[in-house]
Amino acid sequence: MAWTQAHLDAIEAAIASGELTVRFGDRTVTYRSMDELLQARAVIKEALAAQAGTTPDRYSFAQTSKG
Repeated sequence: MAWTQAHLDAIEAAIASGELTVRFGDRTVTYRSMDELLQARAVIKEALAAQAGTTPDRYSFAQTSKG
């Protein structure tokens, strides 16, 4: 599915209001939890970044110990 900025706006509006139901045009999606809604937002942001030719910042931290 090709995500648009309108999809991201709808997801972010639902997050801001605390609702789990999001309407995309003629479709309605009800997420099971806020965590699932946040995951959907991350997927849409990555897809939009890929369409634009940019990549989101990702950080990884190494943990070491002597022993």
